[in-house]
Amino acid sequence: IKWNKDGSEMALIPAGSFEMGDHFAEGDMSSAQPVHTVELDAFCMDVNEVTVGQFKRFLQEAGHSYSRWDDVSEVSSTDKHPMIYVSWYDATAYCEWAGKRLPTEAEWEYAARGGLGGKRYPWGDEITHDDANYIRTGGKDKWDRSTAPVGSFEPNGYGLHDMAGNVWEWCVDEFRGDFYSKSGRVNPLAGELLLEEILSDYKLISTERVSRGGSFETFPAFIRVSFR
Repeated sequence: IKWNKDGSEMALIPAGSFEMGDHFAEGDMSSAQPVHTVELDAFCMDVNEVTVGQFKRFLQEAGHSYSRWDDVSEVSSTDKHPMIYVSWYDATAYCEWAGKRLPTEAEWEYAARGGLGGKRYPWGDEITHDDANYIRTGGKDKWDRSTAPVGSFEPNGYGLHDMAGNVWEWCVDEFRGDFYSKSGRVNPLAGELLLEEILSDYKLISTERVSRGGSFETFPAFIRVSFR
């Protein structure tokens, strides 16, 4: 799917169910348990992370204020690199301008798994620098202390790139450590607000939100699909 507003390619993620959470009980991951069954309607996800070029276009057309370009240029040096150092409010404003929304946490994990159930990463249980951009370098990962241009690594089973490493990715949900023990089964969303309420009044949100996927400077443990 070609999304005209921001020129991004999007993939249709099929409706289905999966076992959400940390199947390996690794590390300090109590917030990612218990593993529980989630059912989701079909939805769309960007194939690539939002690029610096796309974000510049958004700022120009929407008049949104942003001031961290010196930081961005140090680690995402071209318009083809992923946009970084954006707040949840910046990301939500971008989605509003583009006519989209951030994924729910359940949607993000389902999409990141790419149809592989119970694995550590979008491609399986093991990781090398041929798979993603994370701390240090090796293999295909030649970017030390910087992001890689979007799409530099192979996509997952749903055709999505960089669901592990490169830059952290925001979700729409409130972060709640006990969410998995209380989560609904169908299209779950953490927090007391409905999705429509969050999107219509996002500038008033003051609770912590969820980010996923790790970044170019995190260790493999933090880019597992279950890490939140």
